[in-house]
Amino acid sequence: MKKISLLTIIVFHICNIGMIALYLFPGSILGWAIYDDFQKQPQITTDFIVSINHFYAFMTLSFLGLISFTRKKFKILFYYLFSISIVLELFHIIIPKRSFEYTDLFGNFLGVFFIFILSNLYKFFKEY
Repeated sequence: MKKISLLTIIVFHICNIGMIALYLFPGSILGWAIYDDFQKQPQITTDFIVSINHFYAFMTLSFLGLISFTRKKFKILFYYLFSISIVLELFHIIIPKRSFEYTDLFGNFLGVFFIFILSNLYKFFKEY
């Protein structure tokens, strides 16, 4: 079990570093890789009120963090994830070829919040 836990922690940290790199790069690395165009963003599904790509990214990162760390580190993990979801989007104000968008910010925040609520519901019903 320790090997699985160590593996998920490593995967979480790699994904975290990868997401930070994607966020701070001036342009779209994924757009370049898929379309050979730094200006074009790939879209997984159409946006609905919030940026779905951002929602999926932070939901996945939050889930990886949730399964990687113990209950003792639960609060610290979600404080970190909520903070980074806001700070990374705010950096888009100063990064060239990037722009701050409220829909992206809300997508980031809701991705973390969704996993936070699911984990608390699971904890509540597990104890009930």
